[in-house]
Amino acid sequence: MSELLLELLSEEIPARMQSRAAEDLKRLVIDGLKARGLDVGEARSFSTPRRLTLVIENVPQGSPATSEEKKGPRVGAPDQAVQGFLKSAGLASIGDATIVKDAKKGDYYVAKIEKPGRPAPEIIAETVTDVANKFPWPKSMRWGSSPFQWVRPLQSVLCLLGGKVVPFEIAGLPTGNETRGHRFLGPGPFKVKNFAEYEEKLFAHHVVLDPAKRAATISDQAHALAKEAKLELVADEALLAENAGLTEWPVVLMGAFDKSFLEVPGEVLMTSMKTHQKCFSLRDPKSKKLANKFLLVSNLVAADGGAQIVSGNEKVIRARLSDAKFFWDHDLKHPLGEMAGKLAGITFHEKLGSQKDRVDRIEQLAFELAGACDADPQDARRAAGLCKADLVSEMVGEFPELQGLMGRYYAEHVGTKPEIARAIELHYKPKGPTDIVPREDQGDAVAVAVALADKLDTLVGFWSIDEKPTGSGDPYQLRRAALGVIRIVLENDLRVPLGKHIKQGLALQKNTVKSASGLADDLLAFFADRLKVFLREQGKRHDLIDAVFALGGQDDLALIVRRVEALDAFLKTDDGVNLLAGVKRAANILAIEEKKDKKSHAGSYDLSLLKEKEEVALAAAIEAVKQDTVGAIQVENFAGAMRALSELRGPVDQFFDKILVNVADPKLRENRLRLLSEIRAATLTVADFSKISG
Repeated sequence: MSELLLELLSEEIPARMQSRAAEDLKRLVIDGLKARGLDVGEARSFSTPRRLTLVIENVPQGSPATSEEKKGPRVGAPDQAVQGFLKSAGLASIGDATIVKDAKKGDYYVAKIEKPGRPAPEIIAETVTDVANKFPWPKSMRWGSSPFQWVRPLQSVLCLLGGKVVPFEIAGLPTGNETRGHRFLGPGPFKVKNFAEYEEKLFAHHVVLDPAKRAATISDQAHALAKEAKLELVADEALLAENAGLTEWPVVLMGAFDKSFLEVPGEVLMTSMKTHQKCFSLRDPKSKKLANKFLLVSNLVAADGGAQIVSGNEKVIRARLSDAKFFWDHDLKHPLGEMAGKLAGITFHEKLGSQKDRVDRIEQLAFELAGACDADPQDARRAAGLCKADLVSEMVGEFPELQGLMGRYYAEHVGTKPEIARAIELHYKPKGPTDIVPREDQGDAVAVAVALADKLDTLVGFWSIDEKPTGSGDPYQLRRAALGVIRIVLENDLRVPLGKHIKQGLALQKNTVKSASGLADDLLAFFADRLKVFLREQGKRHDLIDAVFALGGQDDLALIVRRVEALDAFLKTDDGVNLLAGVKRAANILAIEEKKDKKSHAGSYDLSLLKEKEEVALAAAIEAVKQDTVGAIQVENFAGAMRALSELRGPVDQFFDKILVNVADPKLRENRLRLLSEIRAATLTVADFSKISG
């Protein structure tokens, strides 16, 4: 067993592509080797700005010889079928095949295919060449006259198996045992024999191979410099990973900018420094206010200690922050109301009108939804009217990721009510499964109303023009919008009749492709699917959600979840398990007899025909349970409804133990079948038990 070491050295690879490329290289090479019969051991891949590296342990000397039988056509089959078989099996003539006798199906041909083993270097060369030629870069380029494409021009290919070069070429570059270190700190070529020596010599030539180690180095240096300056590093994992992808030998340096820029909101300064210069921000550890210092990550150990590098970055930062301050000062001259008026000139969607049209719809929906979250309806309407206004601001034009936040700052600047200002920022949330949700109990009831209105308008709008998610895509992120509605409703425990508000939203739309009723039902079904996914990720059973939704008219998400939780707890008890079995038994008997009789047995039973005490007891229990469960559900006491339902367990068990349903007397049989149908009717006040597995 030997070690395989592969390195593809190139010009600088974009940081955002490196991690995925390293994983793709590992996956594709391993899959290619195994597909060619070479089973290998553990593989690890690495990336730096200039290289992709793969090391694989326990590579055998070659693939084993194999023998397989390929079944062919029947003896006497048409010549076309025979020729196709010979071609696929690699046989010269049908005489090279074996005839297998089969008295039942007829004799047929079988080809015995012997495949000799192949040496590992041959398989590796073929696999790596194939992977390189088909590598899935998001973007790639060609250079010179070669048709070969790579993310950036390749400079060398290192490939060693057991310390020996595996000979092949990629883009005209022959493989070798040489590589290079840091472009400036260790540029000369050097030879290696194995991965351990490769990693050691790279480090000696100022290259940290593992991106995780580079990130850790940056983090350690950044925290040390921040502590020395009595400041706190503003953590940013994405920026940390990006800087690790921009450097092979990271060196963290500190710079500063003029304090006058601190008049601009801190988030703006942080975004500007991060976006344009990939710099980390620092803040006061007590007040949490942004400091007028920043950290940059250099890829050099400078002779002057980095003074010139810091100076250059400070000049660029000064220019960028000057732009940000200009945008801030300019935007403050134009109130949000004025900005909102310009939304008519921005198209939201060609079939859904302008952003102004959309805001008008959100205003009405927010006003209607305000009561569900104890928000002032007029405040909700006002916040909705301003929620998209900052889209026309200079600042959001430069930094789109600040939309909402800048609207809040502009609103606060003119003394807008705090709850309205916060709603402008928070109405976009949650933006993902881990993002925060605006909370009514934290004083953000107005934000809750506007956030719900915004997401419902998005969903209703795209449903109305038949632009729904498909299995292959969701370009308008409608699944995320639905999940946002679900999380806001559940985390705030809101009573929101979705069907009503969906129809209100549809009434505000100008374009629809079918009836509002059909669209509303379709969108509610979409919410049901999203709710299943959401609850399944929390360990809830999707069949219980189906059982509740099957009742019809279920559009209050919070109540659905509470009902599902109560049903789940009930079915974990002996009473629940046995009652479920009894209900399913009753349903099965009814299904069989109704098919036989070609009619339904649903309907009221005749009390005078109940002869046996078990029948009487079951009938009495059914009537009591119907009343008790309905009463409990009306006050949202779902646990109480389950306790009431458990009273059926004993009478149902006794009925099936003692009573024969299919008796000779047709009237008595009909009455007992109707009694069984009443069991289902009684449980339908809680859930459709036929949808529950088990």
